[in-house]
Amino acid sequence: MEIIEIQNMSFTYPNTESKALIEINLSIRESEFLVICGQSGCGKTTLLRNLKKEIAPHGQQIGNILYKGVPIKKIDEKVSATEIGFVLQDPENQIVTDTVWHELAFGLENIGVPTPTIRRRIAETAHFFGINEWFEKSVFELSGGQKQLLNLASIMAMQPEVIIFDEPTAQLDPVAAKDFLTVLRRINLELGTTVIISEHRLEELFPISDRVLYMKDGQIDFSGDSKAFSAYITAIDFHTFRKALPSAVQISCGLKDKERYPISVREGRLWLQEYVQKNDCICQSTNGGSKLLRDKEKPVLRAKDLWYKYDQDPYVLKGLTLDIYPGEIHAILGSNGSGKTTALNVLAGILSPIKGTVKLKDKNISKIKDEVLYKNNIAVLNQNPKTMFVYDTVYEDLQESIKLLQLDKEHERIMEISDALGITHLLKNHPYDLSGGEQQKAAIAKLLLLNPEVLLLDEPTKGIDVYAKEELAKILIDRASEGRGVVMVTHDVEFVAMYCDICSMVFNGDIICTELAKDFFVGNNFYTTSANRISRGIIDNVVTCKDVISKCL
Repeated sequence: MEIIEIQNMSFTYPNTESKALIEINLSIRESEFLVICGQSGCGKTTLLRNLKKEIAPHGQQIGNILYKGVPIKKIDEKVSATEIGFVLQDPENQIVTDTVWHELAFGLENIGVPTPTIRRRIAETAHFFGINEWFEKSVFELSGGQKQLLNLASIMAMQPEVIIFDEPTAQLDPVAAKDFLTVLRRINLELGTTVIISEHRLEELFPISDRVLYMKDGQIDFSGDSKAFSAYITAIDFHTFRKALPSAVQISCGLKDKERYPISVREGRLWLQEYVQKNDCICQSTNGGSKLLRDKEKPVLRAKDLWYKYDQDPYVLKGLTLDIYPGEIHAILGSNGSGKTTALNVLAGILSPIKGTVKLKDKNISKIKDEVLYKNNIAVLNQNPKTMFVYDTVYEDLQESIKLLQLDKEHERIMEISDALGITHLLKNHPYDLSGGEQQKAAIAKLLLLNPEVLLLDEPTKGIDVYAKEELAKILIDRASEGRGVVMVTHDVEFVAMYCDICSMVFNGDIICTELAKDFFVGNNFYTTSANRISRGIIDNVVTCKDVISKCL
C-alpha cells in the first residue's frame, strides 16, 4: 500500500525560468527503504523538502503530493509533526535545546503528550539508540555522530511512520556513518518505518535498500532495485555515475562481468576470490611502506606543539605538530570531535593557540596583519559554506575575491573557475537558493580565485557528487603541481585514497601518524576503502578499485 504518492508534480523556484522538478510521478510503499541519488542540483533536496510541508521550499508547485491519500498541504499539523520526520545534513541545524534528555522530550512536549508517556518514550528510545551513558550530557559536548543519532532518536520518540533523510552522513566519520546507517536499517526492519534517504555515499546504502531512485535534471531517470540500477548505469559507456556505484560493482564490471553485480563488501569478496582462482591472477605482495622523502624540501606551513581549548573545556589540541609541504595534497582524518576542524582553524590563524606556533614560510602567522597578503597566502573553506556568502548572487560573491586582490581580467577569471566547477549556470542565483553541493562548489570557487599559496579545506567533498569530485580533484592536483600546499580535513576516505598524497590521523588532540596515503589505508581496518576490504587477503597492497582491476588484468 502506498503511504506517499506524487502525481505529475513540478516545482519552480522564484525568479527562475527552469523547473527544479519536472512531472514527478512516484509511489512510495509503506515500510519501504528508498534511496534517492543523482548529480548535485538534480532536484533531490527539492523533492524531499516538498514531502514535509513545514520546510517545503518557497516557489510554484504544480501537481499533487498525497500522504495516506490526503494532500500534504492539508494534513493536520499534529499528524505532519508526528508521522513525517525529517533529518537534515548538518547535525547542528536541528538541535534546539541544551541537553540530550531535553532534546528527546522537546517534540513530545510541544504536541501535548502526557508527562508519564513522555518519560516512558524517552526511556525506551534511549535504550534502543544506546545513548544511556550520555543521556544527561550537554548537547555541546557531543560528537557529530552523537548529535546526528540524537536528531534521529528525537524524531523516533514521536513514533513517525515516515522518516526523510537529506544526506545525513555527510559530516560523519566512516565509523559513525556506518553506525548511523545500521540503526537506520534496524528502524526500517524492526519497526516497519518508511525510510526515504538522499545520499552520495552509496557503498553502505545499496545493500540495505529496497529501491533506488536516480534523478537527472529534475526528473526520475530510473527506479528499481540496486542491482538493476547497477546494470542500467554500467550498460552506458563512460557513464560518470559509474564511479559512484559500490566498489564491488566497479571491480566486477571493470573485469568484464556484467551478469552478477555484487553489491556489498561480502559479495565482492566472494566474487573476487572466484575470479582470481578461475583466471590464475598473479597477486603476490609488493613492497609497501615507502619512505617520505622530504629532506631537501622546506614546509610551506609548519605547526609545532599546538595546544588549544575553548573557554573552560578540556584541551582539544594537545601538542599537535604538523608540517605541510609544497606540491602535496595532505589529508587529515579522524573521528568526529577529535580536533580536526580546530587544528585547521589554528593553522589558518582563525584561532590563536594557547601554546605553540604556526609558521608560514618561516614567518609566524600571527604577525601577518596585511589582509591582502594574508588572503594571497592562505585561504580557508569553512565546514558550513553559507558563512562565505555575503551578496545576492553567486557572481557578486566571486567578484569579491577578485576585487580583494585587485586582479585584472575579472570576468574571465570568474568564468574560467566557474566552468571548471560546473557552476556557470548558477552565477545569477542567490547563494542560499543553491543545493548543498552547489553551495560547496561556489564556496570552493571563491577560494580558488584568491590563488593562495596554502589552501585549507574543511570537508570539501561534503554534499557534492562524483562528477564534481573529479573536477575538484583536477583543480587540487593542478594547484599542488604548481608547488602550492593543499590541506583537507575530510571523512571521504575514497576521495583521499584516489587523489591525496599524504594522510595524517588525529586522535585525542594530536597527530598519531603521517604516512603516504596508500600505506595508511593498506594498514587499516576501518579507516580504509571498500576496495581494500574486498581485496584484503586475496590481492595484497591495493587500495582503489583501479588498483584491484589492474592487478587482475
